[in-house]
Amino acid sequence: MGRRTLLVVIAVLGTVPVLSGLLGIVGGPGALPGGEPVNATIDSEYRFINVFWLAAGLLIWWSLRRPEQRADVTRVILAIASLGAVPRLVSVAVTGWPHPVFVGALVLELLVVPLVIWWHVRTFPRRVRDRS
Repeated sequence: MGRRTLLVVIAVLGTVPVLSGLLGIVGGPGALPGGEPVNATIDSEYRFINVFWLAAGLLIWWSLRRPEQRADVTRVILAIASLGAVPRLVSVAVTGWPHPVFVGALVLELLVVPLVIWWHVRTFPRRVRDRS
C-alpha cells in the first residue's frame, strides 16, 4: 500500500481523538457510551484530559502537511496512543471490561496503531542529516 493510503489512514486515525476530545470537553463523562453521572472532581479531570486528546489529533493532522519533516511528531503521538492500552488493561484487571466501544479502542491501540507506526517507518524512513 502506498504513501497516499497511509496518509489517509493516519488522517482518519487523527479524527478519533479530535472528535472524542471535543465530545469529552463539551459533553463530559456522561456523553461516553455507557457513561453515567460522576462527581465534580471526575468531571473536571475528564474534561481537562480531553484537551490533550484533542491536541493529539490536531497534531496528527498538522504533521500530515509535511509528513517527511514531521514524521517524528506522527510517530510519537501514535506511540503515546498505543501506550494508552496499558492503563486500559490495568482498568480491565481492576474493574472489569468496559463498554464494547472501549474494547474496540483497546484493540485499535494494541494492534492497529503499532501496525500503522511500522508502516509509517517503512514509508518515511529517517534521513541521515548532513552534519558538515
